[in-house]
Amino acid sequence: MRHEHLAGLDVCITGGVDRQGSGDGPLVVLLHGFGAPGDDLVALWRYLNVPDEVRFLFPAAPLELGMGFGNARAWWMLDMERLTQARAQGQWDALSLEIPRGLPPARTQMQDVLSLALETLSVPTRSLILGGFSQGAMLATDLALHTDLPLAGLALLSGTLIAKQEWLTRLPTRQGLRVFQSHGTDDPILSFSMAEQLREHIQTAGLPVSWVEFRGGHEIPIQVLKGLEAFLQASLYPYPH
Repeated sequence: MRHEHLAGLDVCITGGVDRQGSGDGPLVVLLHGFGAPGDDLVALWRYLNVPDEVRFLFPAAPLELGMGFGNARAWWMLDMERLTQARAQGQWDALSLEIPRGLPPARTQMQDVLSLALETLSVPTRSLILGGFSQGAMLATDLALHTDLPLAGLALLSGTLIAKQEWLTRLPTRQGLRVFQSHGTDDPILSFSMAEQLREHIQTAGLPVSWVEFRGGHEIPIQVLKGLEAFLQASLYPYPH
């Protein structure tokens, strides 16, 4: 793998025939969650059985949290106490209507990262998969709905619904886009019921969803990796070759 600096963000690039991101194959971009180190998801590519030509790009979020857990980072700041209270009082619907103050700048920076990555890595048209875990899944969704970049798929691991009115207005513009979504039924951080609601909105707008629910918490278990692997293969290689 190799490390680059794109649009102000440190990114890790791997895969490709030399495992350094070379070639002109598809690109999978995965965004880590709140409080994780920038390289949190990098190890996943070793568990995904996809053709060698597929490249992976893992950006590190711009904000340093200084939480005492190593290199903890975030795409935007969260009020964890408020999230915990919403969970306890069943107020997720109210939170889903809000647009986090740090979301637009995070989206703009990632748009710049994607534009540079597509150009410098010579990614073929409609060979880009965008995804993420938790806060990274929220940003990936928002990115997909605010850009006209041709996507092969959107992968949402333990994400949730935010910016509801904006998202519902924009979802039909992505009609036909393949979506992979996973969530733990016992997730203590992001409500399973809100993940189901997000799935319903996505499907209603005409985007087919490959859904994997699992008995577990805020995590990426093996059945999710297997589901994501099948999704990447089907989305990037929809026709026999």
